Amino acid sequence: IRWLAQSMSFTRIDHVMVCPVQPLEEATNNYKKLGFSLHSGGASVKGTHNAISFHENDYLELTTVTTREEYLEQNPGGGLQKYLDLGGGLRFVVLQTEDLDAAVKAMRERGVDVSDPFEGSRTTPEGLVLRWKLARLGPLYPLPLLFIQHLTPVEQRRTQVPTTDHPNTVSSIERVYIAVSDVHAASEVYSKVLGIPAPKVERGLVVEADMVVFPIGGSGFGSCGLVIAQPCHEKGTTHEALQRRGPVPYQVLFRVR
Repeated sequence: IRWLAQSMSFTRIDHVMVCPVQPLEEATNNYKKLGFSLHSGGASVKGTHNAISFHENDYLELTTVTTREEYLEQNPGGGLQKYLDLGGGLRFVVLQTEDLDAAVKAMRERGVDVSDPFEGSRTTPEGLVLRWKLARLGPLYPLPLLFIQHLTPVEQRRTQVPTTDHPNTVSSIERVYIAVSDVHAASEVYSKVLGIPAPKVERGLVVEADMVVFPIGGSGFGSCGLVIAQPCHEKGTTHEALQRRGPVPYQVLFRVR
């Protein structure tokens, strides 16, 4: 019962972060060809810039470095540049909470290594300042997850883009898939981090994987799922993703209108 109460810490998948190896303008045009309405999100003082496809309440973010030199000057450890050098792609699933301090406290009570919340901000090309608090997992839990609490109301955040309508009729994120080599071991770790008892393993015929679907924000209509998927044989999307990029997000399923 306690874990079920803690599972309400996360209300939805806030956004997915894609880090393209192409220049941002080229990557933005590629996603526009897929029917997403993307718009410049501006640059950060950390040597990155992004483009945003805002949906009803969540969004798709393309983030890359402004220049290699500028980024490494601000981030000597390499971080994003290292990820791009390995081929880039889907990097993080960002989970939203209304109370990040409480979510971090609950994770630590479950024995999870997680950072203190820290504030961040970005100024859009139109001059709108967006503010949030963020927390990330420590080295003992190298999962592709970030945790966010927005300090700017969603109604104001929507105004950073001219429209939330998309030619492909996308309305929200339904599921995000993460490839793993052992679904049973991985589901125990994700269960501990999320505060959700691990659901039953099921066979995903389309992704050709044994998978566990963690409901985020409840289990009713409008909720979304984080899917941990282990290839069930040496072929298919999940196997190829795991072989090529390791245990990271590899697929996003969107709801359409």
